[in-house]
Amino acid sequence: MTHTPQPRARRGADWLATAGLRPTRQRLALATLLVGDGQNRHVTAESLFEAAARTGHKVSLATVYNTLSAFCAAGLMREITVDGSKSYFDTDMTDHPHFYWEDEARLSDAPADQLEISRLPVAPEGAEIAKVDVVIRLRRR
Repeated sequence: MTHTPQPRARRGADWLATAGLRPTRQRLALATLLVGDGQNRHVTAESLFEAAARTGHKVSLATVYNTLSAFCAAGLMREITVDGSKSYFDTDMTDHPHFYWEDEARLSDAPADQLEISRLPVAPEGAEIAKVDVVIRLRRR
């Protein structure tokens, strides 16, 4: 009798396969946490580490950082840096802006159809604009 993976684990494995990443135990566990339910999410390395621990996956924080870096390099996720030091990782690879909730230190999607950028500065000689990240900082009143 062959073992059929659960739908969540299957989604995680398929996600890794789209980028040609080998499904190691740690990668598969983290991928399943990230995309297993079919929803996009924003995580920090620390929040993903805590989620892994809560679900019984033995993985070090260093491994989480390295795995997130590998996922970004493979084009599965993107890193959004806030305040020059706090990194969030987004599984939604479409171009879209973000809200940063300062009081909660939380990142969420902002409506892309409401953002208009009419003009960007010309890139310096010998450079090209690779991407534009828009993070709109919010504070509760």
